[in-house]
Amino acid sequence: MDNIEDDKSQVLDVTRQLTQLMIDMNTVVMNKFLDTHFTLTHITGYVQSKAEWFDEIESEQMKYYSFKEVKISVKIEEDKATFVGQNLLDARIWGTRNNWRLQQTMQLEKLNGKWIILKSVATTF
Repeated sequence: MDNIEDDKSQVLDVTRQLTQLMIDMNTVVMNKFLDTHFTLTHITGYVQSKAEWFDEIESEQMKYYSFKEVKISVKIEEDKATFVGQNLLDARIWGTRNNWRLQQTMQLEKLNGKWIILKSVATTF
């Protein structure tokens, strides 16, 4: 049986790395953390495929500058996890730059010993 604290720590590592990779525009490594069918639901409610999101990061339609963690929580149930993270995210999204009060709710699954992000839903807080 895996230690819940180890799993929580691994989930935090994956989600923090993802945010840093967004800033670094490193979609190659981001892809290793995201499920094939990953979707990102934006604060507008728009559901975006991984491929479309990566295109927008690479073309800088979505440009991430920095983030400051405000509050995080992780729930583990066997091989599934729910991460809720509140960040102050400095980003330019479709032409509008702002310090977004962004809450990301991510569903993850442990596959072959690694946590993979299945989907992320963004809201404001």
